[in-house]
Amino acid sequence: MLLLYTTLTGCSLGSDQQTEGEKTAVVLRIAFNVLVDEPNDNYEVFTMDLNGENRVNVTNQPGVEWTYDAWGDRLFYISDKDTTHRYYFLYETDAYGKHHRKITDYRLKDSWMSTRNDGKEIIVNPRVEGDSAFYILSTQTGELISKIYTNKRSYNDPCFSPDGGRVVFRGADMAFKKDNGYVDELYIINVDGSGVRQLTHYPPDDTLSMWYQYHAAPPIWEPNRDIITYASVQKGNSSIFEIKPDGTNQRKITPDSLHATWHSWSPDGRWLVFDGYIRADTIVNYDIFLMNYDEKTIERLTFDTLYQQAPVFVETGVNE
Repeated sequence: MLLLYTTLTGCSLGSDQQTEGEKTAVVLRIAFNVLVDEPNDNYEVFTMDLNGENRVNVTNQPGVEWTYDAWGDRLFYISDKDTTHRYYFLYETDAYGKHHRKITDYRLKDSWMSTRNDGKEIIVNPRVEGDSAFYILSTQTGELISKIYTNKRSYNDPCFSPDGGRVVFRGADMAFKKDNGYVDELYIINVDGSGVRQLTHYPPDDTLSMWYQYHAAPPIWEPNRDIITYASVQKGNSSIFEIKPDGTNQRKITPDSLHATWHSWSPDGRWLVFDGYIRADTIVNYDIFLMNYDEKTIERLTFDTLYQQAPVFVETGVNE
């Protein structure tokens, strides 16, 4: 069994910000996706405090809503609420779902996304007929700023580097996971489309993963340590790994007792939040876990029977 070494009693465990000479702490919540009604394929976005309390449904719509990114107090999510089933547009709201705004008028793929330039720009994976590029958009107007062509047959889950000049993404030379020889790896590309290079290399002797499982899951670029983290199913278990942008210092950072996949970092790099389950449990149920990176302590935050995934940190304001 996973031992819970730490008890979280507050919700202001974020990064410190300097305001008019005084230090204040950013108040964070965790946003995550919840399958609330499986027969009707109804997913909602919830937020909660960092101790797992005060859960709020911030979307509360029939159909599918999924979040994959936030900047400050702006929580970005895709939804099919204004169209047909699983036909997604991009929206934003806040940590409590009080304000909603549509950003794009064209369809997006189910993909992680990432912001730069203080949240003014976002990179997404559009579903536009006849085009095969990542789009960089204005988050205020939805206006297209630029495109990035990866020259990969499969490309998804783009994430900006801390300076916004590069993108790490999940790609493959085969178009579909069921294609013979399909292996998804992480690649890094400059935002002008140049210099694409492979970052990860799945162990060639590992034959335990199934066709539908990740060789390299959606990447997150953690700026405080300049590392890229991602999940990979290796030796039959999904774990979170870290790697330097130059491809060195790869190592596993979650314990073998956990199956861990989608994840995000707190702004100060102290906390890693991820979805997964305890491998020793007889009933598999995806929950949300929070890890202190330096201390390697982990707490399970959710304990119900709902399927919960893709957690991200979102700010609620400033704790004065």
